[in-house]
Amino acid sequence: MKASELRSKTADQLKDLHLEMKKELFNLRFQKATGELQNTSRFSAVRKEVARILSVLNEKAGEAVAAKKK
Repeated sequence: MKASELRSKTADQLKDLHLEMKKELFNLRFQKATGELQNTSRFSAVRKEVARILSVLNEKAGEAVAAKKK
């Protein structure tokens, strides 16, 4: 998902999506440990997605703080 698509979501939706991605990352690690992992490139894709989500959440938090200061 692109950052522009993430920016259109609310903070609650982003937090839910972040939780889903963290669960998927956990499952991928578990699959790797048991030798069941087929698509190893999914690791980096999920990690980048988590980083994108956290970046957008931080942007939204910064905007909220700036709006309160005005």
